Amino acid sequence: MRETLAGINIAVIGGDERELVLIQELIKQGANVKVIGFPFRPELEGAKIVNSIIKVLTDVDVVVLPMSGTDIHGNVKAIFTNEKLIISDETLSYLKPGTLLLVGAARPILRDMVNRHKLKLIETANIDKIAILNSIPTAEGAIQIAMEKLPITIHNSKALVLGLGRCGATLAGLLNALGAHVYVAVRKEADLARGFVQGYKTVTYPNLTQYLPTFDVIFNTVPALILDSSKIALLNRNCLIIDIASSPGGVDFSAAEKLGIQAILAPGLPGKVAPKTAGQILADYYPGLILQEIRKDFRRCNDAIER
Repeated sequence: MRETLAGINIAVIGGDERELVLIQELIKQGANVKVIGFPFRPELEGAKIVNSIIKVLTDVDVVVLPMSGTDIHGNVKAIFTNEKLIISDETLSYLKPGTLLLVGAARPILRDMVNRHKLKLIETANIDKIAILNSIPTAEGAIQIAMEKLPITIHNSKALVLGLGRCGATLAGLLNALGAHVYVAVRKEADLARGFVQGYKTVTYPNLTQYLPTFDVIFNTVPALILDSSKIALLNRNCLIIDIASSPGGVDFSAAEKLGIQAILAPGLPGKVAPKTAGQILADYYPGLILQEIRKDFRRCNDAIER
């Protein structure tokens, strides 16, 4: 018989349509769900909608924050409300130590507060099953932007993908399927071999400069400054740059603007281009993750009692 979330108290704070899909699954599996940052919608049938952070965080076992987490001040993104939802030391003090907090990516301010309050933080964007599946709407969204902004087709264009990680690999594959001439810039020898096997032109970062003037579009997936001002100066002025890396990204946007090169920062594409698909990814994975962590806590408590 499948284990359910019955009896587990979960708070969902802010988010977008992805969280609506997740909330429905949490309720379906028997969890007691409180939410803030949402108006009443049919998808929230069975959830308790509250109007303060303190109320939503009181007496819960699990807290779910959006994939985008918070900004540098602790503000939670919530597209369905204009109300400010702030995670602070004061609000987190209402959680008991050991409470599980799930977030896509945590900024340093959130990590510091979690450590101070002895909470259990899991950054789910780093989990392969979620990250690899999310790379599909991310790649599709990035290519959609390129199709809208470029005056040429993706087919027969010369495209560079910086990085061959989860998103880079999916993106390079889709570009290749559309008939682009795909180059991938990588650091590791294994990625050079992997790119070659997939049929891409592979280059290392030290050798990248000689190729830069030839590209029609560049997709960055690396969260470190790769396209600095000196490299951007080598691009042709019609080249389009799309940066999908997590903060701080990998592009000197001010240098691109000065040279009249179009550079677009495009974070959080899954929630924008395919929120239902991205939400289902969370709905398929989060319940099992929550049960796994709750069972760990239960075993630790039992071990402590026996000792």
